[in-house]
Amino acid sequence: MSLLPCPNYIAGEWLTPKIGTTPVFNPSTGDVIAECPAGGTAEVNAAVEAAHAAFPAWRDTPPVERARVFFKYRQLIEANFDKLCQTVSREHGKTHVEARGSIFRGLENVEYACGIPTLLFGDSLKNIARGVDCDTINMPLGVCVGITPFNFPAMVPLWMYPTAIACGNTFVLKPSEKVPLSAVLLGQLLEEAGLPKGVFNIVHGGRESVDALLTHPKVKAISFVGSTPIAKYIYETGIKHGKRVQANGGAKNYIVVMPDADVGKTVENLATAAFGCAGERCMAGSTAIAVGAAADRVLPELIKAANAIKVGPTDRAAQPDMGPVITAAHRDRVLSLVASGEKEGAKVIADGRGVKVADAPRGFYLGAIVIDGVENNMTLAREEVFGPVLNVMRMDDLDSAIEQANKSAFGNGAAIFTNNGRAAREFTMRVKAGMVGVNVGVPATMAMFPFTGWDESFYGDLHIQGKEGIQFYTQQKVVSTRWFGGDVGDVWKK
Repeated sequence: MSLLPCPNYIAGEWLTPKIGTTPVFNPSTGDVIAECPAGGTAEVNAAVEAAHAAFPAWRDTPPVERARVFFKYRQLIEANFDKLCQTVSREHGKTHVEARGSIFRGLENVEYACGIPTLLFGDSLKNIARGVDCDTINMPLGVCVGITPFNFPAMVPLWMYPTAIACGNTFVLKPSEKVPLSAVLLGQLLEEAGLPKGVFNIVHGGRESVDALLTHPKVKAISFVGSTPIAKYIYETGIKHGKRVQANGGAKNYIVVMPDADVGKTVENLATAAFGCAGERCMAGSTAIAVGAAADRVLPELIKAANAIKVGPTDRAAQPDMGPVITAAHRDRVLSLVASGEKEGAKVIADGRGVKVADAPRGFYLGAIVIDGVENNMTLAREEVFGPVLNVMRMDDLDSAIEQANKSAFGNGAAIFTNNGRAAREFTMRVKAGMVGVNVGVPATMAMFPFTGWDESFYGDLHIQGKEGIQFYTQQKVVSTRWFGGDVGDVWKK
């Protein structure tokens, strides 16, 4: 099988450097489908210099004209939607339904960027002092950088560069070396949309590329999504070198199930939250807290739902309910965390560890796993698993459930399933999380709202998406104006 191309994109040119590479797998089959260039300082310098050179002309391009590029880009993404879905499925292992959903969510950010002429409105107050007018102007920063994870090859990059570029910045994208192909296709479509050379660039690579971007003197801002340890490193290194940084980390999201919850809807949402995208998302509902009689009502149906999930390859016409995890090494890490939970006293009540996929024996598969009796002191309770594993804890009342959720070092998402308005209100006000759902298992926000992780789920001040995203990619200039009279010609006399 011939390998798919994976070039860098620098100054409007597609370049395949003669450097070392890392393999890109199809997780469904275990086959190598591409080789990702292991770029470094030289490639980063070239990309940043190209972006820096393109910035003055793009900054001075009227926002209406910048928006027109993204109207065209939206059309091109829609026209190539199936191709994008296939690319995401092939390199990541998402089902077609999951791939389509993720690209739709990314497309929302392109649509949001199309509104940039209005989003960049400033403030104005005339005669703030005698004869003095005051205005604010939202100015772009310069060269911005996006460093993106493996779990959403198209969606997360689309969280970043449409807003940044529409605001008048130029951009360098460093996608995950595990899933670089979706970024290449998105870049090709952006080029076709008419974006000038150098405004958008792609560099591949690992740690060396990241460090070169974090320390480059011409980089002004860095957006990151990934694990918490790396998010903390990105944030600390970036701000040390004078960058503006938004770094989204990992999570441990709690879903509280009250005794009065609708069993059918709750089980459906729990299964989607825990096992959707094979659990490889920072908004995964990784821990269910069953309050009082909720465990006896919900768990039997949840076990049935978990055992019924069909696992298999996602690169074929017949689609499974759940695809593989990203690599064999990641699958083994998930298995080791489940084993540690058993060793510490928890009980596996739905066991997808031994799943076999006959027509794809080398794929990286796990079935859905539900593990009951998890306690806060267990490794499984504290660490982000990032796999199709749902922990179950049991609490006597809502106060105890909220207290347990608030012990987490993370603060991405939390949800409650109940028909009681008072319980829902109490939960939303007291739980320590940036995004909260009431009878919504995955309370991930749409493009017009910020993705508001808290605590060790986020490092920075301004979040990705929404108004905060616009603020992150711009800086305010305040202009005070006073005109003196006198030599104004005869225009006032006629």
